Amino acid sequence: MKSYAALYPQLEAMGQREWSALVKQQLAERFAPDAHGKMPVWQAAMAALPDVIPSEVELQTEVSIGHERDISPAEREAMCEQLQHFHPWRKGPYQLLGIDLNTEWRSDWKWDRVLPHITPLAGRKVLDVGGGNGYHGWRMQGEGAKLVLGIDPTRVFAMQYLVMQRYIQSNSHYVLPIGIEDLPEKLAFFDTVFSMGVLYHRRSPLDHLFELRDCLRSGGELVLETLVIEGEVGQALMPEGRYAKMRNVWFIPSIETMCLWLQRCGFKNSRCVNVNTTSLDEQRQTDWMHFESLADFLDPDDRTKTIEGHPAPIRATFIATAP
Repeated sequence: MKSYAALYPQLEAMGQREWSALVKQQLAERFAPDAHGKMPVWQAAMAALPDVIPSEVELQTEVSIGHERDISPAEREAMCEQLQHFHPWRKGPYQLLGIDLNTEWRSDWKWDRVLPHITPLAGRKVLDVGGGNGYHGWRMQGEGAKLVLGIDPTRVFAMQYLVMQRYIQSNSHYVLPIGIEDLPEKLAFFDTVFSMGVLYHRRSPLDHLFELRDCLRSGGELVLETLVIEGEVGQALMPEGRYAKMRNVWFIPSIETMCLWLQRCGFKNSRCVNVNTTSLDEQRQTDWMHFESLADFLDPDDRTKTIEGHPAPIRATFIATAP
């Protein structure tokens, strides 16, 4: 695909010729017209978007692409209709040619919590595991990262990335519609690896930590954000059924348990740098995400509990160094 054309020679120049060929094959398969039932709809919506060069792009303080003056009101109205074909918009927000893409998550708030604690990204090769539509990846580029690869197997998120890439035309940030298991083994390539909002969806959290470690060069930095519970070392919640209506939540550790897991998986200097209770202002329904959201996942009579009676979502960010 044209949007990824600059990626292949970059990987080859970094000594990753075989991986470059693998990525090219994976993208051809995952963006094929019959690869997803909605692919023809998405491709038609993409083709209907206006061709315009944005007057400016801001990625460091926000993700803002162009201004409302860059297109006509009629073009903007038509564009809004096309963008709804890529629903649900979960990570953001985006300002796109005067359109306020008010996504389900205020992902900028999470970024503001994480950024002060990480090694500066300027000149670094970065992997964003489970990065969704690439919102955080754009902010990573805004911080000067040399190369950002986001991976997320959910196809619509990759299409949302391509919407933004259509106008940003970046040669340093890409979102691939693959999972971490689709990366080469023992890659040892990245300076920084992010895994935010992923660990509790993995059946084996320790295996996930080993996968993350294998993606990092020696001395590289892991930035991991996950749900946590209050408790002592060794304690973790394994929901009997759903957690906040999610079927695929397996393990939610205490902060001390998470630090122990990182240590047992070989990471050095692991520490928790931020703890935050998810608010109804940070995750909510919007015009760009019509499905149920956090307000529907909590007990209406006791917002400190999920609808199933578990502790309400608390998220913690951890930093650790690869051996």
